[in-house]
Amino acid sequence: MTNHTQQLKRLLDRDQIRDCLARLARGEDRRNSELITGAYWPAAVIDYGIFSGTLEQYLAWVVPGSPDIPVTQHFLGQSLIDLHADTAFAETHMFAYHRIAGPDHHRDVVIGGRYLDWMESVSGEWRIAQRTIVYDWWQDFGESADWAMGLMGMPFGHAHYTGRAIADPSEDFLGDCWTRKALSRND
Repeated sequence: MTNHTQQLKRLLDRDQIRDCLARLARGEDRRNSELITGAYWPAAVIDYGIFSGTLEQYLAWVVPGSPDIPVTQHFLGQSLIDLHADTAFAETHMFAYHRIAGPDHHRDVVIGGRYLDWMESVSGEWRIAQRTIVYDWWQDFGESADWAMGLMGMPFGHAHYTGRAIADPSEDFLGDCWTRKALSRND
């Protein structure tokens, strides 16, 4: 392989790794088992501190989710990727927003940390073989805003605020392309 070809392959590998991480975040926010499964190898091990287990166990835990956490949104920051032939080690900074249901009102909580992912490439496809989360901080912002009045008192239609796990307008916007892409990777 020429130096130029090697550099191009490395760029494409890094892009595939970042795409895998973004699809996983989307899948977790929407509790979409196909997107989550498409980001992990079947024998993957997942350790979130509050959960540790296999991919199958993780899906049983995260896809139904907790009714006490009706909305999540994961933001991915920079990824430092140590790339080798068919393995990579990626550290990705993240913020994870969670709306937590309480007896009297909802609360907004944000967690900051890093995903430590051992990635493997099989037949040119990158997926996570092992994931660990390192928590760096969290912030409880207290009682959630009442979005029934809209944004800063200006009303908007229901389609603009639905939460991530249910009735997401981006599903219509993007169609089912992400799920189809994940399913094709699982075949």
